[in-house]
Amino acid sequence: MPRVARIPRELRLKPFSGSGAVAAGLLTKRNLTGPSWRRLLPDVYVHACAFDDGDHRMWCEAAALKLPAGGAVSGLSAAFLWGVDLLPRRSPVHITLPRSARPDPHPRLAVAHWALGPEDLTRLFSGIPLTTEVRTAFDLGRSLSRADAVAAVDALLHRRLLRREALTHYVGSHAGLPGVRRVRELLPLVEASSESPMESRLRLLLHDAGLPRPLPQYEIRLSPAATPSSARRDGPYRSGRFLARVDLAYPQWRIAIEYEGDHHRERATFRRDVSRFNVLRAAGWLVLRFTADDVLRQSAQLIRTVRQAIAERT
Repeated sequence: MPRVARIPRELRLKPFSGSGAVAAGLLTKRNLTGPSWRRLLPDVYVHACAFDDGDHRMWCEAAALKLPAGGAVSGLSAAFLWGVDLLPRRSPVHITLPRSARPDPHPRLAVAHWALGPEDLTRLFSGIPLTTEVRTAFDLGRSLSRADAVAAVDALLHRRLLRREALTHYVGSHAGLPGVRRVRELLPLVEASSESPMESRLRLLLHDAGLPRPLPQYEIRLSPAATPSSARRDGPYRSGRFLARVDLAYPQWRIAIEYEGDHHRERATFRRDVSRFNVLRAAGWLVLRFTADDVLRQSAQLIRTVRQAIAERT
């Protein structure tokens, strides 16, 4: 029976430095060429059982082992580690390095060169160096497209990882950094109540079209005008009863705007939606429903629909 190789406990779950493991006597150079280990980056390995090509955290842990002093996981990868996943499929790890660092290019690393101050850096409990929440928001605001940047900052605000005041202060105290004007222009557009990137994009479309700013995550309650006079105070039509919370709303015209993701196609969700929309219609609300295709590819028609609805109810 072939002998099963002993796997050091320290190397079972996370990426590690190959030369460091050899120096510590945990493995030999020959061991690292065997099937038990997967090479992720130069001199960085992980046990084959712990390898998952789609695990971005694993790749961040691997990249962290290559970071020089003053370097950090940043941008979309830092946002991911903070709990905001906006990464495209098979995204490289985004890292920021001092200007003097010139690593060899690698397809799983996206490198930016900026000077990070001590106030820009922190570490997770796992030891990964990454940019702080406010620096992460600042970098995303100046590096992503305008719509993606609004969605990213919205998400950080929504998860209470960031306060608008903190980002405003950071922008004001770093006026000399490239891209600061871009981030300053985003500040009036971001919204902590936004619950999804597509909702953020939809709100930005309405703003750019010159339409009034809708209220996000608006709670609709039955108004006295919509309450039958014969209804009991504790009846189903009592004034002030909660009806629904909608993505965006123009309360002055009783127009609700909803983004419909794929989860709305599930049977249980679809049934709840039908009941919900019927309740809103009975209360005098017009509900406009849009999909990703409307937001991304049919935006002109979307704007016409909203503009027409406002005109009809004005």
